[in-house]
Amino acid sequence: MLVLLTMVGLVIDGGLAYLVKARLNAAVDSAALAGARAVTTGNTQTEQIASAQGAAADFFNANIPSNYLLSNPKLLSTKVTFNQGQATIDVRAEAPMPVSVMQVVGFSSLTPVAYAQTVRRDLDMALVVDTSGSLKNQAAAVRASAKSFLNKFNVTQDRVGLVHFSSGVENDFAINTSARGFNRAGMLKKIDSYVFDGGTSSFEGMLNARDQLNSIPTNNRSTLRVIVFFSDGEPSSFGSYITFTHNNCLYKAGAIDKAYAGLYDLNTSTLTPLDSTNCNVQRNGALVTRSLPAWYNGRNDWWNQNDASKREFPIVTNSPRVVTADISTQTLYQRNIERAARNLAEAAAAKARDDDIFVFTLGMGAALKEAGDHDSSTGEMILKCMANVADAPSNCYNPAKPNGMYCYAATEADLMPCFTRLASAILRITK
Repeated sequence: MLVLLTMVGLVIDGGLAYLVKARLNAAVDSAALAGARAVTTGNTQTEQIASAQGAAADFFNANIPSNYLLSNPKLLSTKVTFNQGQATIDVRAEAPMPVSVMQVVGFSSLTPVAYAQTVRRDLDMALVVDTSGSLKNQAAAVRASAKSFLNKFNVTQDRVGLVHFSSGVENDFAINTSARGFNRAGMLKKIDSYVFDGGTSSFEGMLNARDQLNSIPTNNRSTLRVIVFFSDGEPSSFGSYITFTHNNCLYKAGAIDKAYAGLYDLNTSTLTPLDSTNCNVQRNGALVTRSLPAWYNGRNDWWNQNDASKREFPIVTNSPRVVTADISTQTLYQRNIERAARNLAEAAAAKARDDDIFVFTLGMGAALKEAGDHDSSTGEMILKCMANVADAPSNCYNPAKPNGMYCYAATEADLMPCFTRLASAILRITK
């Protein structure tokens, strides 16, 4: 009879303990994940630990109610450990419960226990913001959304660089190359000062973001590297050294723009014309030039603008869009600048993926659904190519390379939810 009662007790009380244990495991798993998400909140490690512990407790309590199957669930500890840019969340819990039949063999209670650990990977990220003139009426929404996005990351553990572009590009805050963390307060203030003017030098924005991430020494790079790129339009300009027929002079590197026939300062995002003395001559609205360079040379040294070691991005090419060197007429100028700007933006993103960098893109507005004047692809197609998502055009999608994410905001009201989706996706892959 004693053996029989013991077996019955194991079935009844052991079965209930198994159910409690399963629910307890789920509760500590959700608590650890919640803690890893919440550890980004706060300006100091003390604040971040408190945020993680509070979130873990909330999710634990939500996932296993008090007195569940007569048990008494307890969250024993939530330990947060920082190591370089990595945060480890350890959660322990128990759920003591009474027994019924097993009392006859001397047991008064059972205590299921559970443990979970979540490791939040370190992150290096560059945020690239379009400040072209077409966004002037949505400036407030762009500023608010970009600032909200930055607030979702860990100010002491994550590394973040900030870049904005229009006809040229500016590195607002260079990413830290050794220490962890980023100057969030300074970045928020800088975003508030953005001026929305000029064209869309997407390539320069993407190139500068990649350069920032690659400026970190290899042995000090984070395990997750990301570029987040926002724009509302098609790429329309890029930097270049240009030779003009007038006085046969070489003009220094500047942003050459499809929409604004001229050269503009590559190192400022606003539409700032370069000194036109002797070189920047126009005839009937078209630049009087010999040709476009065969390769992108905007980063080359002034005295050695044809340095072969820096020929990373072809301008004159047959693929993916045909670009010729001739920009002697208005039609040729606009066609070749448009196609080259598009090719270069996609190429810069592809090179970033070659460096194991994830590219996340966000596009806003109906103009992204329209084809170019001299190219059938839309701005949205280009952003999908840059992100390397599965529904990108087949000629640019590469499943063997890091797959990012693209989010489309039809209106400014959709902008902040899109930024939130990207942030959630990035934080999800840090775990």
